[in-house]
Amino acid sequence: MGITRTDLFTEKQNELANTLKVFAHPARIAIIEHMLKVNACINSDLVKELGMAQASISQHLKELKFAGIIQGTVEGSSMNYCINPDKWKEVSETLSGFFNKYFENNQCC
Repeated sequence: MGITRTDLFTEKQNELANTLKVFAHPARIAIIEHMLKVNACINSDLVKELGMAQASISQHLKELKFAGIIQGTVEGSSMNYCINPDKWKEVSETLSGFFNKYFENNQCC
């Protein structure tokens, strides 16, 4: 398998690709959808809600948190997670701009 030449692409292109990789797992999409639905979440609630193993959910939460998509705070012996509004807005605006480029200059076929 070859090495990805990230130096061939702009910082913005690499950043968008890395962010989209975080969204590229159905479990992470399910976690995000649940958080959006309840507007907050405790880790143990996700185990009950999604029916996944605690270790799997913890790993997916770690990936989402590392990417800045979610943020967490400790409350007693539990960790409370929610969507990071600043990162969510940034990703939303970036993707909107990316997809809207098609409509701005569509001269194809």
